[in-house]
Amino acid sequence: MRMVDIIAKKRDGLSLSDEEIRFFIEGITDGSVPDYQASALLMSIFFKDMDERERAMLTMAMVDSGDRIDLAGIDGTLVDKHSTGGVGDTTTLILGPLVAACGVPVAKMSGRGLGHTGGTLDKLESIEGFHIELTEAQFKDQVNRLKLAVIGQSGNLTPADKKLYALRDVTATVDSIPLIASSIMSKKIAAGADAIVLDVKTGEGAFMKTDEDARLLAEAMVGIGNSVGRRTLAVISDMSQPLGFAVGNALEVKEAIDTLKGEGPEDLTRLCIELGSRMIVAGGKAETQEQAADMVKGVLSDGSALGLFKAFIEAQGGDPDIVDHPGKLPSAKTVLNVDAPEDGFVQAIGADDIGLAAMHLGAGRATKDEEIDLGVGIVLKKKVGDEVRKGEPLAEVHTNGRGTETAIAMIREHIKIGPQRIAPPPLIHADIQ
Repeated sequence: MRMVDIIAKKRDGLSLSDEEIRFFIEGITDGSVPDYQASALLMSIFFKDMDERERAMLTMAMVDSGDRIDLAGIDGTLVDKHSTGGVGDTTTLILGPLVAACGVPVAKMSGRGLGHTGGTLDKLESIEGFHIELTEAQFKDQVNRLKLAVIGQSGNLTPADKKLYALRDVTATVDSIPLIASSIMSKKIAAGADAIVLDVKTGEGAFMKTDEDARLLAEAMVGIGNSVGRRTLAVISDMSQPLGFAVGNALEVKEAIDTLKGEGPEDLTRLCIELGSRMIVAGGKAETQEQAADMVKGVLSDGSALGLFKAFIEAQGGDPDIVDHPGKLPSAKTVLNVDAPEDGFVQAIGADDIGLAAMHLGAGRATKDEEIDLGVGIVLKKKVGDEVRKGEPLAEVHTNGRGTETAIAMIREHIKIGPQRIAPPPLIHADIQ
C-alpha cells in the first residue's frame, strides 16, 4: 500500500477503504508518512469530503493510535458532554452536579482554555485547594461515591489527532467537517464515554458562524458516535451573545453557584436543563426528555444538586465554603461600570469581542504558557432585547489594571443600542438525534 495512491484516490473523490485509513493514521503516528503527504491527503479530504463510514473509521483509527481510558468498575452508563466552545460557557460546572444528582455518573476529563477565558480546569482552580489530579483508583471511587469527578486529561490520548491538528493549523484545512468531527469524537471515545451529548454553538461567538455549518458538524458527530456504538445526541445552541452574564474564571464559578441555587441567568439555566435532560436520557435514567427535565428541575429546586457540588469540591481538596460565601473566590481590586450612552434597546452584544475584552484583562491566555488572572473579567448587566436608559450600567469590568482601557473601549463598541425593541435570539436552534 502506497500513500501516493491513497492521496490520488481521495483527490478523485473516491471513498477510502478501512485499511487505507488505518495505514494513513498508523503512518502519521509512527512517522513513516511524511508531513507533505499527510498534508496532501488532508487537502484532498477538505475538498472531496468523507462519507459516514470513512468518518467513523478515521475516528476509531485515531482512538486506536494511543491510550484509551479504562473506566471499567464505574457503575452505570457514563455520559460525556462536549461543547464546541463560546463565551461565558460555564455549563460543565452546573451540568455535572445536576446530572450526577439524578443518578447518572459523570466522569469528566477536561482541559485548560486557550483564548477568551480559562477552560473548566482553570475555573475549578479558582477554588482554593481544588486539585485536578487523582489516581485512577481515586477517580473511579469518587465517581462511584458521588457520581461526579473532574480531572485533567492524562495519558497519551489520540496522538494521531494531535499531529493532524498541528498540520491542519498550518495548511488551511481546519475548517473541514469530517476532520473536525473525527477530532472531537476520537477524544471523547478514547476518554471512555458510553454516551455523548454535544452542544454545538452557532453565531458570532461560535466556531461555526452559521446554522447550516453548525448543523453539518452536529450531524457528522452524531453519525460517527452512533456508527461506533456510542449513543450520541446534539443540540445547536446560540452563541450570538455571551451565555449568561459572567465572562471570567472566578466570576463564572460564582454564576454557576447562583445557577445551582436557582438564581442564575435564564439562558444559562435553560441550556443546562436542556443538555442535562438529554444526558439523563442517554444515561438510561429517563425514557423521555420531558421526564428527564422534570428530574433536573427537581434537583435544582430541592438543593440536592447544590449539595452534591459542595461534596464534589470537598472531595477534590477544595473549600466547599465558597458555595455559601462566594466572596472567598479570587476577586479583582477594581470594578468599573460601563454605562449606556443613550436610551434605547440592546440590539447586539458581540460575543467574540466581549470574550477578547476579557482576555485583555487577563481572564484568558493567548499562548499555552501565559498566566491567567482568575479574578478578572466582565459581568454583563443587559442582554439582547433589553431596554436601557442613558447612564445605566451595561457591564461591569473587574480589573487588576491590565488592559482596562482597551476592554472598556471594546465593550462600548460591541454592545449596540438602537431605538427599536428586538426579540432576543432563540437559545436552541435545532435538536439533532
